[in-house]
Amino acid sequence: MTDFDDDEKIPPLKPQGRRRSTFNDRVLTITGLLLAGASAIFPWYVFFNENKFGLNIAEGDRTRDLPNWPARNVFSVSPLAMANKNPPEVKPEVPVDPLTTATVSSIGKEDNKGAPAEDQPFPGKSAFRLLHVANGRALIEDTSGMYVVRVGSILPDESRLATLEQRDGKWVIITSKGEVY
Repeated sequence: MTDFDDDEKIPPLKPQGRRRSTFNDRVLTITGLLLAGASAIFPWYVFFNENKFGLNIAEGDRTRDLPNWPARNVFSVSPLAMANKNPPEVKPEVPVDPLTTATVSSIGKEDNKGAPAEDQPFPGKSAFRLLHVANGRALIEDTSGMYVVRVGSILPDESRLATLEQRDGKWVIITSKGEVY
């Protein structure tokens, strides 16, 4: 006697009809194949129809002309992007004034061109008044304007500022001529 010898025979299982998932499997397989085919063909479609998918890149010139690709609907356009089609105006040449109208400080330089700007007197003799003193400097005013001066500076009356003092709670200027403002 062997293990294959049975006392009773068992019939094989009978299929219970068609599987329902077979239809779903076929639908999924067909869908996958269609997607695979589309993903293989789509890059070639883009390659051959570049004008539909490509980027419009402006040319490398440095003008204000508008680019030459087709227009899009826009609500506002920058004035800098618009081209000027008018002929350029010829402007008359501005003559150069050779007259020197200002002095430049030459602190630390010694040359034979004259006195430094700090040693030049103010234009004309005039009285002045003291407006404010702060950090060792004084703000003075005369008829030609306002100036910031410090000890050693030339004043509008062609004297030098000797000292800044506080007398009775008010600041005063004492000049090299001995005048008190």
